[in-house]
Amino acid sequence: MNAPSSDSTTVANPVAALRQYGQSVWLDFIRRSLIASGELKRLVDDDGLGGVTSNPAIFEKAIDGSADYATAIQEISDRHPGLDAKAVYERIAIKDIQDAADVLRPVYDRTGSQDGYVSLEVSPALANDTNGTLSEARQLWTTVARPNVMIKVPATTAGLPAIRTLISEGINVNVTLLFARDAYEAVAQAYIEGGWKRASPRDSRSLTLPASPVSS
Repeated sequence: MNAPSSDSTTVANPVAALRQYGQSVWLDFIRRSLIASGELKRLVDDDGLGGVTSNPAIFEKAIDGSADYATAIQEISDRHPGLDAKAVYERIAIKDIQDAADVLRPVYDRTGSQDGYVSLEVSPALANDTNGTLSEARQLWTTVARPNVMIKVPATTAGLPAIRTLISEGINVNVTLLFARDAYEAVAQAYIEGGWKRASPRDSRSLTLPASPVSS
């Protein structure tokens, strides 16, 4: 028999290899079977997955496009027959987010809270409602009760003050609908102000971003 070739090499996992360049890959998808089957844990362990994002559209496809949730929906309906569709959805989504966050928790711990998050979005119906966004974001944060959850908030005009306040309260925020440079700058300003308020709640000084070098 011929001996194994001495020039044979092991090809590194290309996704996991991104870590050496300071990159963290997040999965923009969630489904109960992904978690229950152990596939999410495999992605974390073998591929170096750093986080998971979700939104109502992703959950809609997961629920409508699979049988993963049939039993859970029936159990919720039996126990709480008066719940509306939104309340049923929230219970389903929160359970998935909690379970996914538990899988990602070792990443969160290993990186000193720099990575390993799972995001859950407030209702899109609240995109123009600052107070409604604040109320739902606080409720989701408290109910999920995981340090590595992020509450996703849109970068709308009404969302910006909510982002600022939530950050000042120590709630992790993942900003969505961030498409323009001006919106990015506004979100960065809200982040700075929220962080400053949390660090120095009695200090009324205001921080501002430097002017952009490119005219709009």
